[in-house]
Amino acid sequence: MKKMFWGTLFLALIIVVPVPSMARVDVDISIPLPPPIVFPAPPNVVVLPDTPDVYVAPDIDVDMYFWDGWWWRLWDGRWYRSHYYDRGWGYYGYVPTFYFDVDPGWRGYYRDHNWRGHRWDYERIPHQRFQRNWRRWKNDQHWERQRTWGVREYQPRPRQERRELRQQREQQYRQMPEVQKHGQPQERNQQRERSREQGRPDRGDRGDRGEHGHRGD
Repeated sequence: MKKMFWGTLFLALIIVVPVPSMARVDVDISIPLPPPIVFPAPPNVVVLPDTPDVYVAPDIDVDMYFWDGWWWRLWDGRWYRSHYYDRGWGYYGYVPTFYFDVDPGWRGYYRDHNWRGHRWDYERIPHQRFQRNWRRWKNDQHWERQRTWGVREYQPRPRQERRELRQQREQQYRQMPEVQKHGQPQERNQQRERSREQGRPDRGDRGDRGEHGHRGD
């Protein structure tokens, strides 16, 4: 009887207390960070027309944006952001909401000083002046009130046209091979974009304020 009791107790301990070979294994999947960009000097920026205060650094070959207090880069189908233009990049799990407002042909327009058939007298903003003023410009809706972004005789696109353009750019983005290989993070963001366009709040939109970013140095 005692042998049966101790045998049952031993079996119960094996079930309740995991042995080392059955212990949980944590798998750390690291996401590579983009290569550094060498800047001979702090970059000048230009604000892009038809965008919600999106700035670009036109003097470098990489498309690097500034929006809502962050610098943004798309590299190898993934998005990264940093509070600094030259360091501190961290992986960001979604497509930033500004991106589909950006005209992919902006570099040609910049080169030709021409935005959609209109003379574009853009302003190259020095880095120090930009850092001192971008937040005030945003709070005061400086570029939105100006409305032309330096484009002569320009009328901003109607809302419906902007919505259709965003959808077209989203489809083109999803077809990029480097984006397709990473799968689902962009899919989740599409639901957020549809909610945003329809004026409905979406809890996922908090990601643009930092909840879904992963810090890297």
